[in-house]
This record gives sequence, structure tokens and C-alpha cells, in this order.
Amino acid sequence: MTAPAQDGRPRGRDLRGYVTGLAGAVREAVLGAQHRDGSRLVRGLSPGGDAQFGLDEVAEAAVWKYIAGHDLPVAVYSEDRGLRYHGTDPAHLLVVDPIDGTRPAVAGLESATVSVAVARMSERPRIADVEHALLMELGTGAYLYGDLATPGITAHGYDHPVPALTRTTDPARMFWSLEFNGHPARLMTEAYGHLVDRSANTGGVFVFNSATWSISRLLTGQLDAYVDIGNRLLRDDPALLAEFERVGNGRVLHLFPYDIAAAVFLAERAGAVITDGYGQSLGDTVLTDVDVANQRSCVAASTPELHRALLASIRWKG
Repeated sequence: MTAPAQDGRPRGRDLRGYVTGLAGAVREAVLGAQHRDGSRLVRGLSPGGDAQFGLDEVAEAAVWKYIAGHDLPVAVYSEDRGLRYHGTDPAHLLVVDPIDGTRPAVAGLESATVSVAVARMSERPRIADVEHALLMELGTGAYLYGDLATPGITAHGYDHPVPALTRTTDPARMFWSLEFNGHPARLMTEAYGHLVDRSANTGGVFVFNSATWSISRLLTGQLDAYVDIGNRLLRDDPALLAEFERVGNGRVLHLFPYDIAAAVFLAERAGAVITDGYGQSLGDTVLTDVDVANQRSCVAASTPELHRALLASIRWKG
């Protein structure tokens, strides 16, 4: 159980144990069901419109089982079940993506994480209100954790000190990942195909299907940058809406708050540069809203120089 402080609120150390336990419980359930029949089957769509696989159902059930087994009153916002409450008058909101990287997870690949962000409960909590964050690798159990009370971030389970940001400044030398799910391939190649051509041989280009995995690889020093620009392209040219809906099950599938809430908090505390596609802070993103107007783009880089170069080099439509 989580022990409260004298004012009735859990201490930071207690919350770290709570969220680490939650992520560990989800990981255990997912690994146990990963290769069962039905894990790859699409059972429906999440509230945001993303495909919900059988393995997602296992992960979501594990989240609620863990929360229901603890006394701590919390509000919980998760990818497939939206906003729910455990107990009365919760002081905290948990924003949980039980599997960020479901497609890699069902394929048995490594690029999937459990993402948990904790914010003080309010009428309109935002990413800027996050106070604790955890990303746990599904494959290894290694995790990154941060909270407002402790400078920087804490890493557990890695074979080298983390964070270990690279010093790359040249896009031709960058190792980076980009997003295609829900993003028309034609628009993506028009916007940064030249950067792919420029860096694929002298750097590296990857598609991991997980924003949190990609951003966390900046912190481990494996990647230099992560780019997901679909939302800016749509904001610059609303006439592109039909194209995005065509590849998104009739919905717009850009970065949702639960995709990036924990990753943004950790990246900023580790010293990475992470913004939307306009170079603006992601802090105003509302944690409980998946509407198109609250979805986001993201450009993250290990150095300010590389971040500026990416913003300047992408061929925006506006």
C-alpha cells in the first residue's frame, strides 16, 4: 500500500514506488500474453481512433487491477478507457499509456514502453502540471524516472550512465526516428524525404511506432532526434484533413497527450530540446483531451543546434 504523508498526500518516494509498481504489473501481464492467440487481432478503436489490439486489452486490464488493489485515490486517464476514478477526491491524475508501441510489442520487438505521468488533479491539467514521470521498457524492465523534487532523472537497469545525450549538430550525421502511423506517406516524404536521403547512409533513419521509445532513446544516447510533424502539416493546411482521415480509420491520429506526457517531462529534465513543430513548448497540452485541436506535433533533439537545423530544414507546407 502507498503510505500517505501527514497531510494525507503520498510522498514523492511513495509515488515513485507506486508508479514503478504499476508499470511493472503491466509489463508482467503483457509479457505473459504477448504470444497468445488474439494478441495481434484488432478488437476495436480507442477513444482517439487508434486500433486497439488484443494485447492492449490485457495491458488496460492490468492497469485497473493494480490501481484497484491499492488504497490511493487517483483519477486515471488511459489510452483505451479514457478518464476513470478510484476512490473519492483524488489528489493526483495518472496519465497512462499501457503500451506505447503496441505493434512492436505484438511482433516481439523491443521498441515498446509503459508510460506513466502523474499530475496534480485539477479541472484542466496540462503537461506542464506533470510532477512525476516514468517510462519502463517492456522488453527489459529498465526504466527512466523523474519528479519535481529531484534534479535530473533517475535511470535503472541500463549498462551505462543515463542520461547520455549525444552532441550531434549536423542532420547528415544524425540517428533519428520518424512517424508514419496515421500519416500519409506522400506528405511525410515531401516534408523530410530530403533529410532521409541526407542521413540514411551517414547516420541512421528508423521507424519505431512509439513516441516514448524514440524520445527515450535520445536520453540513452542511441538516437539524436525524433520527429512527428503530422499535426503541424494539418494546422498549416486544414485542406489536408481528408488525407489524414483516410489513413487514420476516419480519424486524425496525431500525438495524443498520453503519448508524450511522461516523455516530455523526462526529456526536458534530462536536457534534451523538445517542442512542437513550431518550436513552441508542449506544456499547454491538456492531459485529458484527445480532440484534434489538442493533438500535437513533436521535434526532439539532443542539442539545440540540431533542433534548430531540423525546424529550418523540414519543408513545411504553410
